[in-house]
Amino acid sequence: MKNSIKITAIVSLLTMSMTAALADMPKVINVAYVKAPFNIQNIVIKNQSLLEKAFEMYGTKIVWHTIGSGAKQAQAMAAGSLDVSAVMNTASLLSANGAGNKVVIVNGVAHPADVFTIVGKPGQTWSINDLKGKKIAGPRGTVLHQLMVAALVKEGLSVDDVEFISMDQPSAMSALMAGHVDAALLAASSVIKAQNQGCKVITTAKDLVNVNLVMTASGNFAKNYPEALELIQKVQRDSLQWVKSNWTEAMILGAKEHGITLEDAKKLASWSNYYNTLTTFDLKSLKLDQDFLVENGLMRQRVNVESIVLPIAMK
Repeated sequence: MKNSIKITAIVSLLTMSMTAALADMPKVINVAYVKAPFNIQNIVIKNQSLLEKAFEMYGTKIVWHTIGSGAKQAQAMAAGSLDVSAVMNTASLLSANGAGNKVVIVNGVAHPADVFTIVGKPGQTWSINDLKGKKIAGPRGTVLHQLMVAALVKEGLSVDDVEFISMDQPSAMSALMAGHVDAALLAASSVIKAQNQGCKVITTAKDLVNVNLVMTASGNFAKNYPEALELIQKVQRDSLQWVKSNWTEAMILGAKEHGITLEDAKKLASWSNYYNTLTTFDLKSLKLDQDFLVENGLMRQRVNVESIVLPIAMK
């Protein structure tokens, strides 16, 4: 009788534990799929259905959304239609928080300063000073936008000295090739494709912007589903380890997804500086980025930088 009671008690506890665990997981997680600039971790995760497999036991459905712009990702989070972004640049992250839209960092992704560029139209070899009075196309409120402002400021110019036209990277690339703009803000495979069509890089983000790409989540999702975020982070970190252990296979996958050669894929990966754990240097860089964004009108209000970095991101 006593053994029967013990077994019943154990089963009840297990059932309660499982129910609690299931209750802590959302029914649906909306995730932004971001393959650019060369986000090999996210490419692997989506291609191999790693998130779907990780959440299968909880009955959680993973819904992917292709949203390349960090600013648009933040808007989707504010609207409640996006929970997690595989990659967001810190300019978009800070701007969103400065506007009262809480977005938090879950994990590091890459420090790819060499893949963010300003590219001139075919047949032109220009410096930043040559862009005065010219049309420049690119995504507003992103690290590319930050790069443009930083490059102009370094040469004693301002955004008022150029005609900036906000559009996503594919549209900026098309406008550049069609001769509708003089320069475009491009990254990764778009840069390689532009160079193949006779364009030249005017500058990269190196020594101008501390490019930091991070995995993020909406403040509400982070508050309500911390266990889910820990599992998502684990999948992210495991994917990078898989990439390192299966480098050629990963590069073939990335090349196919971006429509570039294997050689170019390896080049972009070598420029990306993939990582997982944020450091105190990253925190200092976020504070410097915030100073720049506020001073140049790209961010409304300052925020406590430490408050938007989850503790798990630095472990």
